[in-house]
Amino acid sequence: MMDVERWPNLVTMFLDQAAQKGDRPFLWAKADTAWTSISWREAARQVAQVAEGLREAGVKPGDRVVLVSENRPEWCIADLGIMAAGAVTVPTYTTNTERDHLHIFEDSRAVAAIVSNQKLAKIVLPAAYQADACDLVIGMEHLRIGQSSGASVREWQEMFAGMPGDVDALRDRMAPIGRDELACIIYTSGTGGAPRGVRQHHGAILCSVAGAYDILSNDFVLTEDEAFLSFLPLSHAYEHSAGQFLPIMTGAQIYYSQGLDKLATNIEETRPTVMVVVPRLFEVLRSRISKAIEKQGGAANWMLARALNMGRRRYQAGKTPLVDLPLNAVLERTIRKKVRQRFGGRLKAMVSGGAPLNPEVGMFFHALGIPLLQGYGQTEAAPIISCNRPYRTIKMDTVGPPLKGVEVRIAGDGEILVKGELVMHGYWNNAAETARVLQGGWLHTGDIGHIDEDGHIVITDRKKDLIVNDKGDNVAPQRIEGMLTLQPEILQAMVAGDKRPYLVGLVVPDPEWAMEWANEHGHPADMSRLLPLPEFQRAIMAAVDRVNKGLNVVERVRRIILAETQFTVENEQMTPSMKIRRHVIRGVYGARLDALYK
Repeated sequence: MMDVERWPNLVTMFLDQAAQKGDRPFLWAKADTAWTSISWREAARQVAQVAEGLREAGVKPGDRVVLVSENRPEWCIADLGIMAAGAVTVPTYTTNTERDHLHIFEDSRAVAAIVSNQKLAKIVLPAAYQADACDLVIGMEHLRIGQSSGASVREWQEMFAGMPGDVDALRDRMAPIGRDELACIIYTSGTGGAPRGVRQHHGAILCSVAGAYDILSNDFVLTEDEAFLSFLPLSHAYEHSAGQFLPIMTGAQIYYSQGLDKLATNIEETRPTVMVVVPRLFEVLRSRISKAIEKQGGAANWMLARALNMGRRRYQAGKTPLVDLPLNAVLERTIRKKVRQRFGGRLKAMVSGGAPLNPEVGMFFHALGIPLLQGYGQTEAAPIISCNRPYRTIKMDTVGPPLKGVEVRIAGDGEILVKGELVMHGYWNNAAETARVLQGGWLHTGDIGHIDEDGHIVITDRKKDLIVNDKGDNVAPQRIEGMLTLQPEILQAMVAGDKRPYLVGLVVPDPEWAMEWANEHGHPADMSRLLPLPEFQRAIMAAVDRVNKGLNVVERVRRIILAETQFTVENEQMTPSMKIRRHVIRGVYGARLDALYK
């Protein structure tokens, strides 16, 4: 166990770990067909170069620097380099529009930006040029630009390669930077409106990550070969803390995924020991694994059914019942072994956060021997608040007990309140919202829940997302939506019904299921031609009715409409962390949903 409380700031933590790890590999990326690495020592030198280059370019302590890039080694080096210059990182999503970027540039008053490539620069540069404070844009790769008006554009190599990279001098400069100093401003993805800048100080991230490290170090045997596969956007607080600073604290290697389409291959190639993911990915993986096994037929289907049944019994009993031990040994050598190999074969934990995980999905992976831990957090809490422990009582319908150093209590109206060093110092340039959510040192999360008899936090819904029908009954839409999307016919769903007599739903049909249905019923395999068909709509409603059988009267979805397109980040109907943006979806489908009551 290391003394994780000794570090005064994130950069010093990194430099200490780099000094200890030396020439061992640290950051990995795939170029063409081969994975190549940057060592801890080389990464530290490059961080010092970036810090010196920014200082020489006029970036002063406390200045804000926007960082726009896909996950790659330079992201980590730029982030640490900005902080090492005494400045403040402002990560932004690669999916942001020009309008989104301009809002962040203007709100943060960023003086510079680092952008990875030409594609992203086309969206970032117009915003940077319009912003009053931004004087410098740095491209990790060569940027082809026409006549520039506004900020000057320079290249990474030109700015940083010639800098001395003096790690010892950097360590001395970082010594006075304390845990209360601002490290980054992370703009929330805005499920209900314009993004707000969350001020995360060094101590907030260190506290949150130390709580996560406490779980790993107590419940697992950590080795020199720990490896994280970074997949979620590093501009999101969850990946920023758990996918970057947690592996740094752990002394682990970080592999950067090439994206969703190559994720399965990347997992098998890199063989991660820890992955940080969102529930939507688990739902996709569950569907793919189930379909792959179903196609094998016979024995494979029988084993999957036995594994799932046995998993439920083991979960309920807390251990494998004696009567199941012989079959359990067979399943370990067959179906579970094959599934684990698809995840690289040495996975210690997959940690789910960012949105609620349906307990049925958690049970599926638990039964197949994949250690899945559901956690809970908010950007305003840097962001990890609680997590299930791997070798204690895992409760699929909870997000586990609070992390070490985190206090949680429930307000009179059921709202979850959080206190500790991990809580933000407030929103950037937004005193009114800061005063609303920070009261007496307690962060008012906006989530509704309770603490069970084992000290686990149970979340029922977002306070502002609760549907209150015309009779005053409270309904949690996320739970119903999660149950709907477990049906093979349904890819995505949103339910509505505030101040109405019953719930209605917007459903996105699963495209694979829809094509199979079209072939079976002699219709063209064209979603736009399937959606209006009454028999196709009845088939989707049959799936909704299956879910309704397990719901109480006020939770049942009485009528539905079908969406023409999927909810995506690109059409702004989902956040980058894969939560649906209800206000945006309502803007598109509101009139049709309202018509269901006529």
